[in-house]
Amino acid sequence: MSEDKDLQHTQKFVYDFTEGNRDLKDLLGGKGANLAEMTNLGLPVPPGFTITTEACKVYLDSGDEPAELRDEVSAHLDALQQTMGKKLGQADDPLLVSVRSGAKFSMPGMMDTVLNIGLSDESVAGLAVQAGDERFAWDSYRRLIQMFGKTVLGVDGELFEEALEDAKAAKKVTVDTDLDAADLKKLVKQFKKIVKTEAGRDFPQDPREQMDLAIRSVFESWNTDRAKLYRRQERIPGDLGTAVNICSMVFGNLGPDSGTGVAFTRDPASGHQGVYGDYLQNAQGEDVVAGIRNTVALAELEGIDKKSYDQLMQIMETLETHYKDLCDIEFTIERGQLWMLQTRVGKRTAGAAFRIATQLVDQGLIDEAEALQRVNGAQLAQLMFPRFDDAAKSDLIGRGIAASPGAAVGKAVFDSYTAVKWSRSGEKVILIRRETNPDDLDGMIASEGILTSRGGKTSHAAVVARGMGKTCVCGAEELEVDTKRRRMTTSAGTVIEEGDVVSIDGSTGKVYLGEVPVVPSPVVEYFEGRMHAGADDADELVGAVHRVMAYADRVRRLRVRANADNAEDALRARRFGAQGIGLCRTEHMFLGERREMVEKLILADTDDERETALSALLPLQKKDFVELFEAMDGLPVTVRLLDPPLHEFLPDITELSVRVALAESRKDANENDLRLLQAVHKLHEQNPMLGLRGVRLGLVIPGLFAMQVRAIAEAAAERKNAKGDPRAEIMIPLVGTVQELEIVREEADAVIAEVEAATGTELKLTIGTMIELPRAALTAGQIAEAAQFFSFGTNDLTQTVWGFSRDDVEASFFTAYLEKGIFGVSPFETIDKDGVGSLVRSAVEAGRATRPDLKLGVCGEHGGDPESVHFFHEVGLDYVSCSPFRIPVARLEAGRAAAESKGSDSR
Repeated sequence: MSEDKDLQHTQKFVYDFTEGNRDLKDLLGGKGANLAEMTNLGLPVPPGFTITTEACKVYLDSGDEPAELRDEVSAHLDALQQTMGKKLGQADDPLLVSVRSGAKFSMPGMMDTVLNIGLSDESVAGLAVQAGDERFAWDSYRRLIQMFGKTVLGVDGELFEEALEDAKAAKKVTVDTDLDAADLKKLVKQFKKIVKTEAGRDFPQDPREQMDLAIRSVFESWNTDRAKLYRRQERIPGDLGTAVNICSMVFGNLGPDSGTGVAFTRDPASGHQGVYGDYLQNAQGEDVVAGIRNTVALAELEGIDKKSYDQLMQIMETLETHYKDLCDIEFTIERGQLWMLQTRVGKRTAGAAFRIATQLVDQGLIDEAEALQRVNGAQLAQLMFPRFDDAAKSDLIGRGIAASPGAAVGKAVFDSYTAVKWSRSGEKVILIRRETNPDDLDGMIASEGILTSRGGKTSHAAVVARGMGKTCVCGAEELEVDTKRRRMTTSAGTVIEEGDVVSIDGSTGKVYLGEVPVVPSPVVEYFEGRMHAGADDADELVGAVHRVMAYADRVRRLRVRANADNAEDALRARRFGAQGIGLCRTEHMFLGERREMVEKLILADTDDERETALSALLPLQKKDFVELFEAMDGLPVTVRLLDPPLHEFLPDITELSVRVALAESRKDANENDLRLLQAVHKLHEQNPMLGLRGVRLGLVIPGLFAMQVRAIAEAAAERKNAKGDPRAEIMIPLVGTVQELEIVREEADAVIAEVEAATGTELKLTIGTMIELPRAALTAGQIAEAAQFFSFGTNDLTQTVWGFSRDDVEASFFTAYLEKGIFGVSPFETIDKDGVGSLVRSAVEAGRATRPDLKLGVCGEHGGDPESVHFFHEVGLDYVSCSPFRIPVARLEAGRAAAESKGSDSR
């Protein structure tokens, strides 16, 4: 403990903007690191300093800030005051500062910011004289009390909003800029009363107390519910902490020659180059991102202030070239003087990500390997979602700003609570608000899409939606949103009540009443070979996707196969780029009309009855495999022998019992039903997923696996004799010990030899097993003696490692586990690297130690999960297998994993 204290005393907790750089994001947070980087580039950044994330961690761990932090802050504040030639909060010419959060990863609106720190009853008059504008001074003071009251003192923000709305109503105006100094003085007085009543204390008049309390509030905002929810959603670690940036204030609310804005070096929605962003005259920065006043397009700044516009364009070019990426910029103009308040690599939509990556390659700013790292599988999956059918009949009711693309349909809801409640009940919802704020995050997550009547592409709703990949339309001004009455009214007078279905198009900004039909995405059409790169917008996107995918395919080591059970799925998978089938589930071939044959097999009392049932199934199984081998000719096809418990092929026990009971009451009982009921009772297990299934079926039911192996071998021989190239692999499921595999393999080898002799065809069939039980993973070295390949069944392995029954636990307590942070993500969605992953890793090492040429793959749905694909690359698997629609995602992530590991090796 004393060593920790000694280390703490040697730490530096505060850095001036001139001391840092963009590589110090772990220490200074993204905002602080980039403010330092812009300062070093000589750009106009207001002077200031950053309190490190390490100070935040100490505060959160101990409940108090580091002992030396106050002295360090005082020293940097003194230096700032010297630079500015004024003191914090002094009466005649006050220095004012902002206190803003800034974590390593962007968390827009999730943590606290307080502007205008240093204003008081005494200094507000000095600010008025200094600025020559009394209204500005009182407007700044009311903003401070409002933000400080809400974020630092915990006062309900609605109370301030209501008082502001009342003041505008009394003056009969609609925007706060129409309130004069006298109005604002009254509002300040009212705001102070609200603070006194709700917080139980007066608004602090000491400027240093304001700053210290604001710093603590920013630290504490790291662990607010909304911040934790956002981190879980974005998979941001919870132990990073936030930095705090103290920056000298510059004012965009000094009149029409002042303003504030947000700019992007490229369109974050489409990726196209041009002038993109929002500007708001006579406003402070929070007004833009909060969306409480509708902005003008950034291009209009040229006509408002040509000098500042030209300077901003030059700075944007400098920053994009320097960062080699789309940059998101916050700026303020104070009476014609441009100031840069923030830059970061901007969030973008999935389509923009692919376009920008290839554009930057063409401009020579990045290479193809870096372009591959600029996109990800989750973005590609978004691009494969359907879009609205332009040719369909639709009822257009409004239009807003296309903030985040996609086609979203759902029932209208007007608050986050309802969105979450209805979503949990299985309803698809569209969250409709005037504007969103950070408290709406849980509702935004629960919704299919977000619609707001205010705000632009840089509003809270737009930025957060883009980050989450949610469809969003903002600034639909012609739609009047009444959250209290839970309704929305169109300009034509149509009223949309809560529960009415609406459709929003985040690519065009259009809003429709009712459900609009959807059509396949152009990216899906491209993967299926029905679309090629051309001139229009969709074709341009397809071209960008094609280029990135082509590079990913060139560099990836992992091959990608499909989980497919029939020829139709196999052909689709092949169009999507599958390099074989990693899992063909033969139980799916026993459903429908064939269920009766399986029932006869289960009911068989004699060898003859059993042989008759198997003989009836053999030609049907063979036909299935012939079609599959033809669809996948020249590529490997891994066929899993029958896996599920037999009760799944029999009628439901309750339904059958009722049927038999009714028949007996009528004295016309069906003999077959009686035998079935006896069989159902006989096969009934308390936990069938851990009972008679998999390899155990092959050992207990004579001839079952032999019939399946014969069907595979005869189909392969027929295909080979037809000049085809079948590459069948036989997989034995649920093996827990090498002896099980040896017995089944001996029988299979004998059957294959019989078929080879009968057909005069040499069949190079390989036999392996699924590793889906902990014991199999722990004894993989022994099992590899009898197996030519392993395929990890990570779904069952996850169930057996965790002791979870997936169908039960996901519905019962997984939501609570995710909310409490026990899981960052479901272990069935992304592989549990520490537990399940550890078994996979050790099984790979032990298996290859026994058999160096052992082929290794994975066939659970983890095979299509982006993060899991990287893990499988790392541990040395040969392939992943997933559902057909996940194949492009797996291909892309396999390429990214290879490029990433190559980059790590070179470093």
